Amino acid sequence: MSAAKGPVGFIGLGNMGGPMALNLAKHGFSLVVNDVDAKKTEPFSARGATVVRQAQQVAAAVTRTICMVETTAQATDVIAGERGIIKSAASGHIVICMSTVDPFVVRQLGGQLAARGIAMLDAPVSGGTTRAASGELSIIVGGEAATFEACRDLFQAMGTKIFHVGGLGQGLAMKLVNNMLGQVARVAIAEALVMGVKAGLDPQTIYDVIRVSTGTSHAFETGVPRILARDFAPGGKVDISYKDQELETAFAKQLGVPILMANVSQQVYQMARAAGLGQEDGLSIVKLYERLAGVEVKGAR
Repeated sequence: MSAAKGPVGFIGLGNMGGPMALNLAKHGFSLVVNDVDAKKTEPFSARGATVVRQAQQVAAAVTRTICMVETTAQATDVIAGERGIIKSAASGHIVICMSTVDPFVVRQLGGQLAARGIAMLDAPVSGGTTRAASGELSIIVGGEAATFEACRDLFQAMGTKIFHVGGLGQGLAMKLVNNMLGQVARVAIAEALVMGVKAGLDPQTIYDVIRVSTGTSHAFETGVPRILARDFAPGGKVDISYKDQELETAFAKQLGVPILMANVSQQVYQMARAAGLGQEDGLSIVKLYERLAGVEVKGAR
C-alpha cells in the first residue's frame, strides 16, 4: 500500500520526529527527509532514504509531506517560506503538520495551500518520546475527512490511537487542551510531593497511597516514579512545555476564555527555565519547590 502511494516526505527529525519517521521506514514507506541539522538525517540515509537540503525539494519529490518542527515560526517557514513546501508541491499534494503550533496560523497556512490545490491536515501527537519510538502515539487530526482517510496509513504506522476531531486546526485545539491539563497537573504534583516530604512522610508511601486514592492521575502514576528515581531525562523538555503554554494562553485570549491555572503554571515553568532546567523533563519543576522547602523527593537508593 505504501509503495503504491510513493515516497513520503518528512521534515524535522528531532526527538519526536526522528522516531516517528523511523517507524514509517519500518512499515515500508520510502522517505525523502530534511532537517536543519544534517547529523539527524544520517540514520535515514543509512536506511536508504533520500536526504535533501530544503523543504521545497522534499515536496517536489513526494505527494504527502509531514512537518514535525518545534515552533509556529519554523512551521510557517517550512510550509510557506521562500524555500518552503508551497514553492514546489503540485496540486493534490497533502501537507500534514504534526507540530504543536498555533491553530489560527495553521488555518491561515491551510488557506494559502488550498489556493494552490494543496490539502492540509493538522495532526499533533501525544505520548512523548517513549511512545514515539514504540509507534504507540495518540494522533489527533483536524482537516477534511477525505484527506484524513488518504493519510490514515501514515498515522497507523506511527500511532495506535488515532482521532479525527473536526476541521483544520481542531486537532491542535484538542492537543492544547490535553497539554494544559498535563502541565497544570505536574505543578500540583510537585507541590504535593514536597509538602508531604516536608511533613515527614516517606515519598514512596505518598506514591503508594495516592495512586490508589482519589488524588491520582495519569500524570501522577507515570511521573512520580521518575521523580523518586531522580530521572529527569527529557521526554518532554521544560522549554517545550513553556512553548506550548505560550500557545495555550494566546489561544485562550483569542477565544475570550479565562484560564487562570494555565497562566499561573506557566510562571513555574518560566522559573524552571531561569533556574537552568530548560533542557530537562517537565517533571524537573519539582526541584524548584525542593530548593524552597529544603527537602528532596527521592526513593530509597
